[in-house]
Amino acid sequence: MADPAIVPAPDRPERDLDLVLFGATGFTGGLTAAYLARNAPHGLRWALAGRNQDKLAAVRDRLAESGADVEGLELLRADVTDRASLDALAGRARVVITTVGPYLTHGEPLVAACAAAGTDYVDLTGEPEFVDRMYLAHHATAERTGARIVHACGFDSVPHDLGALHTVQELQAEGPVTVRGVVRADAKFSGGTFHSAVTAVSRARQMREAAAERRRVEPRPAGRSSRAVAGRPHRDPVLGWWLLPMPTIDPYVVARSGAALPAYGPEFRYSHYAGTTTLPYAVGGVVGVGALALGAQVGPLRRAMLNRVKQGEGPSAERRERSWFSVDFVGEGGGRTVRTRVSGGDPGYDETAKMLAESALCLAFDDNPPTAGQVTTAQAMGANLTARLRAAGMRFETLD
Repeated sequence: MADPAIVPAPDRPERDLDLVLFGATGFTGGLTAAYLARNAPHGLRWALAGRNQDKLAAVRDRLAESGADVEGLELLRADVTDRASLDALAGRARVVITTVGPYLTHGEPLVAACAAAGTDYVDLTGEPEFVDRMYLAHHATAERTGARIVHACGFDSVPHDLGALHTVQELQAEGPVTVRGVVRADAKFSGGTFHSAVTAVSRARQMREAAAERRRVEPRPAGRSSRAVAGRPHRDPVLGWWLLPMPTIDPYVVARSGAALPAYGPEFRYSHYAGTTTLPYAVGGVVGVGALALGAQVGPLRRAMLNRVKQGEGPSAERRERSWFSVDFVGEGGGRTVRTRVSGGDPGYDETAKMLAESALCLAFDDNPPTAGQVTTAQAMGANLTARLRAAGMRFETLD
C-alpha cells in the first residue's frame, strides 16, 4: 500500500520528480538539501540541480556520509544562463526550490520556466523589486498554467505572514483590524541576505517604480482594503519595547495576504518593526540602517561592503545552535487586543532551510486552497504550512 504522505496533492500535474532543489551547492542550499534528506517522506522523488556536477556530487556524498538514504538521488545540470536547461528542469518537477540569489540578478529565468510549465516555485527572496517585476512579467502566465509562484519562503517572510494570519484568526474581529509585528533575534544572518538587502537599498528608485507599476495593474479586493503602514520609532505600550520600523519585504507580503483573504476583514493594516529593550539600541539601529542605506548609494562603498560579506558562507553549527528568533504580534479590532508569537531557532539558516523545504513539500503533497499565479504563503498554504512548521518545532502561540 502506498505511503499516504507521498500521495500528490489534488489537481497538480503528474511529473517524474516531486521536487528539484536548485542551488544545493551554496550554504543555505546545502542546509535545505540536508533537511530534505532527513525529513522528507519516504519515497520522495527529488533531485539536486546546478551548474557544476562535481559540486552537486559532493553535496550528495555529504548527505550519504551523514546517514541519509540518497541512493538514486539524481543530479541535474541547470544554469540560469541556459533557458533550455531550466525548461527541462521545470518540465520534470512538480515543485522547484531555488536558493540562487541575488534573485534580481539570477532569478527571473527560472520563474519564467516554471510559470510556462505550470510548475510550482518557491524561493528565499527578500527583494521587493524582484517580486514586483516577477508579478508584472509572469503572474498572468502562471495563472493560466496553474503554477503557484511563491516568493519569500524563508525568514523573509514566513513567520510574519503566517503569524499575522494566526493573529487575525485569534482576534476574530468583524470590523477594521490593525496588526503590528515586532522581530527580535540573536543570530548571524546570511551573506546572501546581506547582498540582497544592499542591492535592494541601492535600487530605491527602481524599486519604487516597480511597485508603482504593479499597483496600476494589480486588481484590488472588492469592498475591502489591506495596506502596509509605515510606522515610526516609539515605545510600544503593550509590549514595553522600543520599536524601530523595518524596511523589509515582510509588511508588503502580509498586506497582500490581507488583500487576498477575506478573513482579514474589511480594512486591514499591518506595521512591521524590530524590537529592543532600551532606547540606545533603538537609536543605534536607526543610525545603522541609515549608514547602510547611504553606503549602498555610493558604488565604491557598496562594492566594499559586499566584498566584506561573502555569499555561500555561514556560521558554524555551534553558533547556529545558540541562535533564536521571535516575532511578537499585537492585533487590535472589535474592541479586543490579542498578543501572539511565532518563534524558533536560527532564523537565517536552519529555520530558513526548514521553512523553504516544508513550503515545497506542502505545495507538493497537501490539499491546499485552489490558487494560481504569484501568491503568498498564507494565501497558498496557510493552515497546512503552519501545521507542518509546528510539527517541525516552530512555535505559534497565543499569549493573551
